[in-house]
Amino acid sequence: MTASATTASATTPSGKTQCVVGVDIGTSSSKGVLVDTDGRVLATATREHDVQRPRAGHVEMDGSIWWDEFVAIVAELLAADEASRAEVAAVGVSGMGPCLLLADENSELLRPAILYGVDTRAGEQIDTLNAELGAEAIIERGGSALSSQAVGPKVRWVADNEPGVFATSRRLYMPSSYLVYRLSGRYVLDQQSASQCTPLYDAEEQAWYQPWWQRICGSIEQPDLHWSDQVVGSVGPEAAAETGLPQGIPVLCGTIDAWSEAISVDAHNVGDLMLMYGTTMFMVNTVADRVSWPTLWGTVGAFEGTRNLAGGMATSGAITGWLRELFGSPDYPTLLQEAASSTPGANGLLMLPYFAGERTPINDPDARGIVAGLTISHTRGDLYRAALEAIAFGVRHNIEVFEQAGGRIDRVVAVGGGTQGELWTQIVSDVTGRPQELRQTSIGASYGMAFLAARAIGGASMADWNPVLRIVEPNAALLDTYDERYRLYRELYASTADIAHSLAATQH
Repeated sequence: MTASATTASATTPSGKTQCVVGVDIGTSSSKGVLVDTDGRVLATATREHDVQRPRAGHVEMDGSIWWDEFVAIVAELLAADEASRAEVAAVGVSGMGPCLLLADENSELLRPAILYGVDTRAGEQIDTLNAELGAEAIIERGGSALSSQAVGPKVRWVADNEPGVFATSRRLYMPSSYLVYRLSGRYVLDQQSASQCTPLYDAEEQAWYQPWWQRICGSIEQPDLHWSDQVVGSVGPEAAAETGLPQGIPVLCGTIDAWSEAISVDAHNVGDLMLMYGTTMFMVNTVADRVSWPTLWGTVGAFEGTRNLAGGMATSGAITGWLRELFGSPDYPTLLQEAASSTPGANGLLMLPYFAGERTPINDPDARGIVAGLTISHTRGDLYRAALEAIAFGVRHNIEVFEQAGGRIDRVVAVGGGTQGELWTQIVSDVTGRPQELRQTSIGASYGMAFLAARAIGGASMADWNPVLRIVEPNAALLDTYDERYRLYRELYASTADIAHSLAATQH
C-alpha cells in the first residue's frame, strides 16, 4: 500500500476530502486505488490470483473471485490512514476482457468464466459460425473477424459442450459488468466491451444485432448498453454493507482494462497508440473513422463517438513470469540487470513469444514458443533478454499491420506494470524505432476508472491528473541490428509453423 498527503481537493460538507475508488480485475491480480479529485493516489491495494487451465487452450477463472477481491480491496483502501480524512463519492470498475461469465436469471454463476483471447477452445465454433453467417459479413457488420478473442463462438461452445449450462443461462457478464451488478443491481455492459462480442454486435448501429444474438445466445438476456464513463446506478444497501462504500454513491459503467489503461494515460485521441505492458501486451490505436482489418479488432472506443483498431499478444509478462519461475524465482530487478548485461540480439538468441498461441496479427491459436540459437554458453540473462526482444518484435509486427490497415500512429504511450524499470520499454523503442511517452502514474486501469469517477462528479482533467514523466527515445545505433533480427523473427515463424501446429495437435 502507498499513501501520500492530501491536497487541496474538493471537500465534503463534513470537511473530509472528496475522493473516488477505482478497481480493476486483471488476469493475474486485482488492483484498487483511492484517489482524491486532484488525482493524488491516497492508497493502493492488490490481490493476486491465478487462472485455471483445465485443458490445453482452456483458460478460465472462478467469477466469484472478482467480487470477493473487490470487497477485500475496498476494505484495505478504506482502512488506510488517509481514508480517515476522505469520503468516497463515486466508484468505477474495469476488468480483463472480453470474457464470458454465464449466470442464471438470479445472476447465480453457472460455470467458471471463459477468458478473453488467451482461451482458444472455440476453433470449431469459429469455423461453423463463419460458414453459417459468412466471414465477410461478420467483419462488415461487427468490425472484426471471428477469433479466439470473440465472445460469440465461446457462447456456442458452451451450447455444444455444456448444454445443461446453456439451457439455464440467462445473463452474460464480464468482470466490470459483474461488479456493476453486485454494486448496483444493474445488468449492463459498456459499448466497447459489447463491440468485442463478435458477432453479436452491430458496429454501425452500435447496438446488439438481434438476428445473430437470437441464433447464438438463445434465451440469454441482452444487457443494456452504455458508455464507459456513464453513471449507470448507485451503490445499493447490500453492497454498501458488504464493502463499506457509502450507499447511494454513483457507479460508472466501466469497460475492459486495456481501454481504461488508455484513459489513465490520456491515450484515446486520434493518432494515439496505447501499449499496455501486462500479463499480455495490448495495443489500442484511436482512429478517426471506422476501420476493419481481418487480423485486427475493429471496435468502438471507450467514449461515445470514438473508434479504435486494437490488437493483443497472447503472452507478454506471462513469459517473463514463467522464466522467473524456471530460474528459481529471482527478483525482477536482478533479471533485468542480467538481461541488460547481455547484448542487443541476446548473444545470438531469437525467441518466438507464442507460448499460448498468438492473437494479433497472426491469429494462430496453435502457434508455439520457440527459442532458436541456444548453446550451453547462454545465460539466463540472455534468455530473459531474448524474451523481452521477442515481445518487442511482436509489437513491431502489430504496428506495421495497424498502419497497413489504415491506422495512424502519431504518439505511442506506454502503461502498465512492465514499464517499471527502463530496459523493457527501451528495447521496445529500439526495435520499433518509436518514442514512447511515460506518464507520472503508471498504475493503469484502476487509475483510469478512478479518473472517470472523478470526472463524473466534478470535471477532472487528465492533463492535470497524470502529466508526462519522460520520453523513451529509440537508439538509432541499434536500428540495423534489430532490423536484421526482426527479419529473422518473421522468417522463423513462417519456417516453423507446420512443426508447431503438429506439436500443438498432440497437446490438444
